[in-house]
Order: sequence, then structure tokens, then C-alpha cells
Amino acid sequence: MIGISKLYCGGVEPSDVLRYGAQSDRLPSHLLQFSSDKRPVVVWNATRRCNLRCVHCYSSSQNRLYGDELSTGEGKALIADLASFGSSVILFSGGEPLMREDLPELVRFAVDSGMRAVISTNGTLITKEIAATFANIGLSYMGVSLDGTGEIHDRFRGVKGAFDAAVRGIRNCQDAGIKVGARFTITGENSGEIPAVFDLIEKENIPRVCFYHLVYSGRGSSLMESDLPHAQTREVIDLIMDRTRDLFDRGMPKEILTVDNHADGPYLYLRLLKENPKRAAEVLKLLEMNEGNSSGRGIGCVSWDGRVHADQFWRDISFGNVKERPFSEIWLDTSNELMARLKDKKRYVTGRCAECRWLDVCGGNFRARAEAVAGDIWAPDPACYLTDEEIRGAV
Repeated sequence: MIGISKLYCGGVEPSDVLRYGAQSDRLPSHLLQFSSDKRPVVVWNATRRCNLRCVHCYSSSQNRLYGDELSTGEGKALIADLASFGSSVILFSGGEPLMREDLPELVRFAVDSGMRAVISTNGTLITKEIAATFANIGLSYMGVSLDGTGEIHDRFRGVKGAFDAAVRGIRNCQDAGIKVGARFTITGENSGEIPAVFDLIEKENIPRVCFYHLVYSGRGSSLMESDLPHAQTREVIDLIMDRTRDLFDRGMPKEILTVDNHADGPYLYLRLLKENPKRAAEVLKLLEMNEGNSSGRGIGCVSWDGRVHADQFWRDISFGNVKERPFSEIWLDTSNELMARLKDKKRYVTGRCAECRWLDVCGGNFRARAEAVAGDIWAPDPACYLTDEEIRGAV
């Protein structure tokens, strides 16, 4: 997760992190990625069921009942374990999490346990009543997926009217006082919609948007061949930085982030090095605190059936099941060779990753993409768009 507004536009300083001791239990939510202990933010795919048919769905969800999902009691046991383990954030995802009737009960339990509760949703089911319910519970944030505007979003989501319903859900959250933001997955088929998304967040006064790079998982694997070429990815990141700066310059700052490609960090730094060397030095310190990709360390996932994964995309490998052992025990069990290596994966990456001068700030990027393309967990991430000169220090 690379905070464009935090880093490029000066929203965060290294001293902001150090003031709190850089510990997860002390840091406010917007600084958690810079913690030194990296207690995991856990994505719980609370259900696999979904009312839409998204072409890039990493869980390959359908609108049907799945019989192996964690019960309410098992979900509460998971949350209680996470809270005692020191995980400060739980992200309820899916499928579509709002299709779980007990979601308000589970979110309330998480909040009462001292955790920050976040929901990742397609937004179409957020009525005024549902928004009011979660506002009263104390939900920290609602992330609503928007993969374009109008018909383009509807095509990605597989249901006509999905865009209008999602925007209506965002407005209902705003009216209820819930912090809400947009989530946009960048592909070769919708990257041209990024300016329209910036226009939308300005028009609707949406305070936050996360631009996700495509990860080749689930139905998203079918888009692998049409993913952006490296040169176009660089253009997209430049566009996002330009539009973010424009908002700040016009006195309308928004929280803008890119997610799931940690090459964005060095790329941002190298641009700042030309524009503002003093700020670039501060950004480098923050990137080193962030440490790049944290799958299996600072980010984890629990599937609808209780299986524990290194992240929400890497679903073909499980380290255990919370129905049998607590998440905290599974997470710390380094008798599993892969889990042990993920705690310090910079030692095991190969190819251009191993020789890259940015390894400490990138963390080797996404292993799920490397495995999907090369069949090798430790191969270079094919989505890294940095040039050989940039990784070796020639520029």
C-alpha cells in the first residue's frame, strides 16, 4: 500500500510515526503500514456468496449458498483471538460480506473487542438502514468497489445498474457519518476510467480512493494477458500522482493510495528526487518503515471456510484452519517452511528481485503473481515495471 497523498503530497512525516513508538497498538489507522512490529491486518472473507458476477473476482464467488462458511460462533472466536494477538484491524470481505445476516453482530463484536472494523463491499446493498446500523456500531471505514463509471463498471460487475447502486450506497454511508472510500482495480480494459473516477470523488466529496493493481487470482487470472504493459503502468501512476497533486493544490485534498504493486514506492521516490530532493529523503525513510509487501507477515487472510492464507489473493496455499487451531498459533508456526520464509522473504527472492537496490522498500512485491506466471514462488514479480537501470542504480 503506497500512500500517494501521504508520500508525494507531504501528508505524513517520519516523525509522525516515531511519535507513537512505531507500534501497531499505538499508531492511528492512517499510520499502521509504518509499524515496526507488523502485527497482521487480517482480511476475513466472511462469505463466498455474492450478488454480482465480477470478471476479476479473486474468490470466484457466485450467488449461491456455500455450506462450509464459519458460523457466527466460529467467527467470534476468530475475532477474539485476533484481538488478543494484537491485530488492530479486521477487514470483512467476501464475496459480498453484506450478504451475511450476522455481519452487524460480528462487526459489533470486533469493535467491542477493541479492533478497527472495516468492510470491503460492492456497495449495492447499502441501504440507509444498513448504513445507520453500522454507523451506530462504530464501523471505522466502508470501502466500495468502483471499476469505472456507468456501463463500464456494470460490465466489470456483470449486473446492469451496479454503478448507480454503488454510488447510492456511498451516499448512504456519507449521510450516516461513516467514512467511505472507493476501490478501483486497474486493468488494461478500464485504466482509461481513472480520470473519471477522480472527477467522481471530487463531485461526490468522497475522501479516499485506493487504486489496486491487478493480481492474477481467481477470475482475475483470465485478465492476465490483457494487463497493462509496463510503460502504460508507469503512465497510470504518473496520472494518479498528477491528479492527486492537483487536488491538493486546489485545496481539496483526498487520501489517494495505490495497492498491490510495491514498485510504486521506488517509482514515486525517483520522481520526487527530481522534483523535491528534501522531500524525497523523507519519503525514503517512510518507505523503509513500510517495508513493502507484507504477505504472511503484516497482512493475512482467513477464507470463508477457515483456511489461513498469506494474503487474500494467494488462495492455493493454506497454512492451517482456524476451525482446528487459532489464527495466532498458525501465524507464528514457523515449522512450516513457507511461513518461515515469508517472515523474511527478501533472502529467498531470485532474479532481478535479488539484485534490486529497492528490495528493502519493496519486499519482493507479490509472490502470488510470480507463481501465477512463472510457476515459481520466488521468481520476480512480472508486474514490476522498474527498468534495469532503475533497480541497479544507474539513474
